Amino acid sequence: MPAASGRKLSEQLGKPVVVENKSGATGTIGAAEVARAAPDGHTLLAMDNTYAMLPYLFQKLPFDHATAFRPVTVSAFSPVMLAVHRDAPWHDLASLIAAAKRNPEKITYGTGGIGSAPHFATAAFAQAAGVTLFHVPFKGAGEAVTAVLAQQVDMVMVSLGSALGHVRGGLLRPLAMSGTRRTAALPDVPTFSEAGLPNFGPHGEGVVNWSGLAAPARTPDAVVMRLQAEVATALQAPDMQEFLASLASAPGGMQPAAFAELLSEETARWRDVAGSAGIERQ
Repeated sequence: MPAASGRKLSEQLGKPVVVENKSGATGTIGAAEVARAAPDGHTLLAMDNTYAMLPYLFQKLPFDHATAFRPVTVSAFSPVMLAVHRDAPWHDLASLIAAAKRNPEKITYGTGGIGSAPHFATAAFAQAAGVTLFHVPFKGAGEAVTAVLAQQVDMVMVSLGSALGHVRGGLLRPLAMSGTRRTAALPDVPTFSEAGLPNFGPHGEGVVNWSGLAAPARTPDAVVMRLQAEVATALQAPDMQEFLASLASAPGGMQPAAFAELLSEETARWRDVAGSAGIERQ
């Protein structure tokens, strides 16, 4: 998503927008660089919902998590689905939850690693459902999906866009989808609330992945508002709409204040989940 939005912003602004990947330490290395950058709108942080989990992954961050950045806007929202192998004995969410309650820690789930976003998401699901699952961490989300396909683990919580091909190919069986309404990509798959888990998430929507942009803390209001407006305009372009639809994602574009509120709510939400899942700070 950052690369696609970067190209569109380049077209609108008439200036090159360069996307530079600074991986490592769950994104904190790149975030620290942006926190130190000049607050002129020329250096931005591409963040996702993992940012809200950082306080529960590290004893100390190289920036102030609450004040280092000014949220600009969300670029996209992506639903998360709970899926099992096509031959799994569970054909709906209720039967999976019932089996997990009968057999604590017998049903296994794969993630991209301890403290990864899928780990938090599945822990939140287990907390809402009142079940105890067995976590099997892998090196990445792709490996976790492969493990379900190979029937090495029972279930996975994964973004729809990254596993849609396996669903359409009949290899994965989705039991529920996050969001407040069904997605057009898989209209027959119920939301978590429809599937009988209305307490999963503040509004029964489960866990919805998001990606967005933030600027260094002292960036002026005028610059932040200009950036938000440009991103919102870019997201309405037909080619961007088509691109997001291909990923089963919905465009964002929310105002900075609304994004700041979302980030604050998400950060508070993951505190209890981290504790229940026994995720320890490094």
